[in-house]
Amino acid sequence: MTTIVVAMGEKNEIGFENKLLWHLPKDLKHFKDITSGHPIIMGRKTYESIGKPLPNRTNIVISRKKDWFEEGILIVGSIKEAVKFAKKIDEHVFIIGGGNIYEQTIEIVDKLEVTLVKADLEADTFFPKISPKIWKKTEEIFHEKDEKNEYDFFFQTYERIKSE
Repeated sequence: MTTIVVAMGEKNEIGFENKLLWHLPKDLKHFKDITSGHPIIMGRKTYESIGKPLPNRTNIVISRKKDWFEEGILIVGSIKEAVKFAKKIDEHVFIIGGGNIYEQTIEIVDKLEVTLVKADLEADTFFPKISPKIWKKTEEIFHEKDEKNEYDFFFQTYERIKSE
């Protein structure tokens, strides 16, 4: 099972100048809970914005840069290669961004774990449109903003509609 994990605003915005648009500790904990113990796949820019390998996960980074190396991560040249390596480690694989990687993988994943943030912020990176013809929302949990989380948000799960 391959799953995309994304936090996005109401207009599918996910980032600006290689940074997340909000700080939501509840979302970060949710992300850690669902991805811990599994391989995670990301693009080089996403890795650089995080700044270090995420613990308790195999960090697989897709990069076309030939001379780029970082300690503690697996660097591959393509999405296909990344998924192949990840599946050898664990059948549950998580794709964590960024925008370019999401666009290239939304067609091949089984599930979307979306944090929908009730915000409309300036962005330069967006998540692809979630088509109701392809995706069915199977779960939605509302979280109200509080002293640590500046926006209302929803945890949503989408599953690919199986064609007969």
